[in-house]
Amino acid sequence: MNVCVYGLWHLGSVTAACLPRYGVDTVGLDDNAQTIANLAKAVPPLHEPGLPELVGEGLKSGKLRFTTDAKSAVSDADVVWVAIDTPVNDDDVADVAFVERAVAANIFPHLKSGAVVLVSSQMPVGSMTKLEQAFAAVANGRKVEFACSPENLRLGKAISVFTNPGRIIVGVRGDAAKSKLEPLLAPICPTIFWIGVESAEMTKHALNAFLATSITFANEIATICERVGADSSEVEKAIQSDPRIGTQSYVRAGFGFGGGTLARDVRYLEQAAEKQSVKLRVLGSVLDSNEAHRHWAFNRLTALLGGLNGKRIALLGLSYKPGTDAIRRSVAVDLIRLLTDGGAVITAFDPKVKSLPPELKAAIAASAQDALKGADAAIIATEWPDFRELTADDFNSMARPLVLDQSRFLNAQLSGKLEYVTTGRSA
Repeated sequence: MNVCVYGLWHLGSVTAACLPRYGVDTVGLDDNAQTIANLAKAVPPLHEPGLPELVGEGLKSGKLRFTTDAKSAVSDADVVWVAIDTPVNDDDVADVAFVERAVAANIFPHLKSGAVVLVSSQMPVGSMTKLEQAFAAVANGRKVEFACSPENLRLGKAISVFTNPGRIIVGVRGDAAKSKLEPLLAPICPTIFWIGVESAEMTKHALNAFLATSITFANEIATICERVGADSSEVEKAIQSDPRIGTQSYVRAGFGFGGGTLARDVRYLEQAAEKQSVKLRVLGSVLDSNEAHRHWAFNRLTALLGGLNGKRIALLGLSYKPGTDAIRRSVAVDLIRLLTDGGAVITAFDPKVKSLPPELKAAIAASAQDALKGADAAIIATEWPDFRELTADDFNSMARPLVLDQSRFLNAQLSGKLEYVTTGRSA
């Protein structure tokens, strides 16, 4: 089976790199010549643990190649796996038209009859129908099936999530698409849920909206706990002990979600509801609640320090999450803007992020210990495992050993040993 993976940023580069491990002849297609040139040297477009080695393995085996030539990549493909990372603006509104235009211009002209277009890009419910209708207008007798398998990767854990997904959800119209996709997907995971196309599209929205609501719920409970003397961590464990909820549930106070994936699907559902004149009383308030909670560290620090002007703040962690060097939507970026607007002086350290855009006014330290020296307060902004090696002694070089750790990441090392402030517990 020949597979073309179209779109080679995070989702696509991981997908293209993993497929050769299952014996699949894979060609990665992207419009960006520099991206292709780098991948041909096993240099992915962003940091993902294990990805350079996996790309190199595929290239060496001869099962993986990369190109900007859409005709050569698509014309022989039995499956074209659309893995474009849907662009999202700062208001969490996705540019779905960008994906639709790219597929129509670069994929449609070269599809062979009998091919399947499998879309994993995050697009709103109804998108497969639009693509089917657009292709029908230029098909010239070709029979092509469209299917949807919602993207399920996570920055920093993408390879393990792809190779051990637990289950795969695929939306198809009938047996024609299923017969092509089952031999491709079953070696990855034998548990495949074959459902309708619109149901598969809706599943991604519903899943992410559920996670977003769970996070928001936990943060609102934590806010009340801080004021009544309860400990939200204890409350969360008690809730998760109920078998109807479970220990793996997203009932955990912390930073809130950083926009992008979860916020995009909440927006999708809001838009779908608006078109159908349906009022979303719960989901309609999730994004506002989350945005308010993302200011927790700024508000608590301002109160604790009696203002921020001239205060030196150490920021530990800059990336969106551990395991990646991406900073867009990161808690740290939001904090840098808020804190510097308040007059604070920021020194930051991150194991992977070594520079920042010039508009973000923060010095980059060579180590966590260097960032802490002389600081009036420290904020744990990314849960890098490296930071678990820090002890209370490392914070004694601060002018005031005050640590804000919103997700309680260093609770075991620091709680009770210095001024340690966290979500869901009264200071």
